[in-house]
Amino acid sequence: MEVYSQRIDQLKIISKSLKKRNNIISFFRLLCLILFLVTVYFYYQQSNIILFFAAIIIVTIFLILVKYHDKQRYMAKINHALIKINNDEILYLNSKSIPFDDGIEFNNFSHLYCFDLDIFGKNSLFQNLNRTSTFIGKKMLGDQLLNILPNAAIVENQIAIGELVPQFLWRQQFMAVSKITLDSKEFYETLINWSRRASKHIPKFYEIISIISPLILIGCAITFLITNNTVFLNYIPLLFLFNLFIIRSFLKQIKAEINDAENIDKIIKQYSLILQQIENHTFAAGRLLYLQQKLHFKDKKASQHLKKLSFLFSQMDVFFNAFATILFNGLFLFHLHVLKRLADWKKENASELESWLEVIGEFEMLNSLANLSYNNRDFAFPELNSNFEISFANISHPLLNSQSRVQNDVTFQPQSFTILTGSNMSGKSTFLRSLGINMVLAGIGSVVCASSASIHPLPILVSMRLSDSLADNESYFYAEIKRLKQIMNCLEKERSFVLLDEILRGTNSDDKRNGTVEVIKKMIQKNAIGAIATHDIEVCLTTNTYPQQLINKCFEAQIIDNDLYFDFKLRDGVCKNRSASFLMQKMGVI
Repeated sequence: MEVYSQRIDQLKIISKSLKKRNNIISFFRLLCLILFLVTVYFYYQQSNIILFFAAIIIVTIFLILVKYHDKQRYMAKINHALIKINNDEILYLNSKSIPFDDGIEFNNFSHLYCFDLDIFGKNSLFQNLNRTSTFIGKKMLGDQLLNILPNAAIVENQIAIGELVPQFLWRQQFMAVSKITLDSKEFYETLINWSRRASKHIPKFYEIISIISPLILIGCAITFLITNNTVFLNYIPLLFLFNLFIIRSFLKQIKAEINDAENIDKIIKQYSLILQQIENHTFAAGRLLYLQQKLHFKDKKASQHLKKLSFLFSQMDVFFNAFATILFNGLFLFHLHVLKRLADWKKENASELESWLEVIGEFEMLNSLANLSYNNRDFAFPELNSNFEISFANISHPLLNSQSRVQNDVTFQPQSFTILTGSNMSGKSTFLRSLGINMVLAGIGSVVCASSASIHPLPILVSMRLSDSLADNESYFYAEIKRLKQIMNCLEKERSFVLLDEILRGTNSDDKRNGTVEVIKKMIQKNAIGAIATHDIEVCLTTNTYPQQLINKCFEAQIIDNDLYFDFKLRDGVCKNRSASFLMQKMGVI
């Protein structure tokens, strides 16, 4: 946390310097404006050629100052974004708030672990990980958390994240440039839809007219100024109207190209600046180099292509100004030229646009996972194996407070399936979620909340927290049966990691016990790896029949000084203490 506080102190000093510099530039801009007006006044009084050239020099200096001022304003925006980024991390690490998007729109109740493991929503895994600012970054992080990668891809991500972790300043600069983009789903989809939509070809005849007609008009104007022959002056309004008539034929096509695209040029320019951060940095990890190489196309960088596209859209923005549209098109057929250049850009580059933006998204996703590792130096990258072996040393839930979370060792060999007992509040469900969340993190190349781990990445199948579906006229019990059926179908196809928490709650005790035992037997037949939590001690007797496949583990409650105490430590065997009876007696219920 100290590094974030120190960073804020540095940034505040830079902020003061930028503000001071901005004030100086503003003063000199005003001075230039005053000098220009004074110079023009005396030029008209004296007609001195020196004053004329002095006015030109002052205007040039003014324009340079404007450009420099824009650069300073951009730097101030970046600096402000950096301060917010570090403030957000301090708030988060102090457990005061989670100032990051929760990705609730990605929640998928039919997914086999999304809802049960709190992947999205308030206080979710996504919200705790998320350091993305663009829509595509947010989407790629969300998609990644729902899909376990092949081993080779996991290793690639581990190496890439490992390289990004110590690059603190670059990661923060990348985040700041992304943060000021003000991107949204609507902007992203508008741009992608534009790139996929075929542009109508401009006939060659009109291309020729777009060059010849403005040249004739300009020629007439110059000839009139030289010869003072009014015949040429009379041609100018006719040519002006002719050009407007031509542009009128393309109004529909122009509107189609810029439909819902107002101000999109600014977003595209920011995309190009984000890509520059990637293009201009030196990487060593194979995945990062691969992504960087995707940004070279037709001997140019992707940022250059996007910068040109941004410029073309900004020129199209003139269309929203009626006076400028009439003037520019009447004189130069301006939008016809821009329309052609947009069509040419699309023809040459549109096929790569989505790929370039996906590079931004993947870097944001990897940066989010690198940030997790940076904030949790005790988290470890798991070793991968292909022997269906899964073990964790000092595993805990990554979203729990680091000062209070309890760690446990767990292994799923030689017995591959665990029957877990313990009273309510003893830690069973939290432990199951710890297993699930860490398997998700391991399966995407992230560090896990453990001192070490050996993982065979597997599909994750969970039935822990379902709900009634009034819309589907579906009870909790039926929803649970459907989920168990889904899990069994998946196990038919491939070996998986399964987590079940107190299944079959909607039936009587005998039916629940018999059903749970049969489910466990079916899990063994299908070589499932994982754990099931239950309150029914008799279910634990199943381990006597299948000692090679099943093992009993428990969380115990202790009674100390006539008070109930949970240490949340995983133990061998079956839970013995009866905490419910003790609590009811203590509270006078029984």
